[in-house]
Amino acid sequence: MLNRKIALGFAAALSASAALATVAQARDLTVVSWGGAYQDAQKKVYFEPFKKVTGVAMNDEAWDGGVGVLRAKVQGGAATWDVVQVESDELAVGCEEGLFEKLDYSKIGGEAAYIPPAVNPCGVGAILYDFVLGYDKDKLKEAPQGWADFFDTKKIPGKRALRQGPKTTLEIALMADGVAPMDVYKVLATDEGVDRAFKKLDTIKGDIVWWKAGAQPPQLLASGEVAMTSVYNGRIDTANKNEKKNFGMVWDGALFTLDSWVILKGSPNKDAAYKFLDFVGKAENQSKLSENIAYGTSNKDAAGRLAPAVLKDLPTAPDNIKNAVEINVGFWLENIDRLTERFNKWAAK
Repeated sequence: MLNRKIALGFAAALSASAALATVAQARDLTVVSWGGAYQDAQKKVYFEPFKKVTGVAMNDEAWDGGVGVLRAKVQGGAATWDVVQVESDELAVGCEEGLFEKLDYSKIGGEAAYIPPAVNPCGVGAILYDFVLGYDKDKLKEAPQGWADFFDTKKIPGKRALRQGPKTTLEIALMADGVAPMDVYKVLATDEGVDRAFKKLDTIKGDIVWWKAGAQPPQLLASGEVAMTSVYNGRIDTANKNEKKNFGMVWDGALFTLDSWVILKGSPNKDAAYKFLDFVGKAENQSKLSENIAYGTSNKDAAGRLAPAVLKDLPTAPDNIKNAVEINVGFWLENIDRLTERFNKWAAK
């Protein structure tokens, strides 16, 4: 009899612990983005309306990126995140390592609803943004037309700023040397192409100011330290709106990349995660994001819902994207170490 009571007690304890585990698993959907003004805009047009419309309980958090963080979440077996916004290299590496669920596009409007670069087996495009040529309209009498002008110190005297490192810098140098945007990575994949890029950089080496953080280029323009700079398009737009600057952008030859939404492998909230991705993937919701912050979005029909005054400042406007080139993630994952070593040696000379 005693043994039977012990067995029953043990079974009850097991049952209680299983129930607790189920409760722990049934946590609220957690969505993770980049914080700051961008996440404020997302809360306004995505997160709060999503909760109101669907009734899904959702929390949002911010992170600073890094595939190692995602590895720890998934492989540690204690993932507290469900949907995460990742950069293109994190998407590529995480997909290869099996950190993300493979997406069922039929649950989020179908692949055809999105621009082709936004469609990936493990993620769907969230925003598209550019590295553009930026300048101060108040200081330059003649507006630059493209990267060839950026390298022409006789036509436009003064210092130029570029992001420190080979990524984007080598592409810009090749376009300045006459390579068509669509052919940049074909040329850069050859030893001769890399030599050509560094040879072009040699022509303005003494006039280059290097930047590291995205906040620096607008500061360099505002201070007059440089005549032109490579810069994130959103930084120019923000400086013009919030600080009343008169900065200009050249979209021709812009380099663009995307951030994507992923669902972490093993998420207990997959159904809710798909509801979220479907909501933020709709054209009518994406257009509201672009009205609040100058990023392009992934739904093909989102741009058509925007007022011309908003659309003209977005990287996804037809005129702005027609001569842009997508940063080739595969190329840089394969070549970043080799070309960074060469870049550092060249810069130190």
